[in-house]
Amino acid sequence: MVDDREFPAALAAAMAVPFHYDGGEGVDFEPFTAFLSAEETTDWLRAWTGNEQLTGDDFRVFGQDGTGGYAAFWLVRKDSALADQPVVFLGSEGDTAVVARDLSDFLWLLAGDYGPFEATSAFTTYEPGWAARPGRELTAVAERYAPDCRRSAADVIGSAAREFPDFDSTVTELCR
Repeated sequence: MVDDREFPAALAAAMAVPFHYDGGEGVDFEPFTAFLSAEETTDWLRAWTGNEQLTGDDFRVFGQDGTGGYAAFWLVRKDSALADQPVVFLGSEGDTAVVARDLSDFLWLLAGDYGPFEATSAFTTYEPGWAARPGRELTAVAERYAPDCRRSAADVIGSAAREFPDFDSTVTELCR
């Protein structure tokens, strides 16, 4: 895989759409305009896990929630393009999840008004009053870049969890 730190066009288009948290009624996501650098990713991963032996080579961080939890591509599919890698959330309180199997699924997750944090907590009672409010702009991005991949947010989240059931334990093993 090429060490590419430029956003794929589809991700850039989605990250250009404003996310409105609206006092807890919207999506808690702050997109970046570029991936964190390799050095920044390594520094963050070492601090997050307490493991000074790690590098951030397996992650491309592209946004965060309001508490500082990161959304990233997890480069687990060797020799696959960045857009074919799963999207993960690594929360500031240690919560982890694979939220989409690839970029196409992630676009449809966003179109369904779920950010990485909301996808992580979709099946919990952490935010019991939260309800998705899909918007036209992110739906238009998904329709443009992933027209044949339309799925509900629940399908995206469920498929990711089924494909990567051991993500949390994989991350826990990295921690010291």
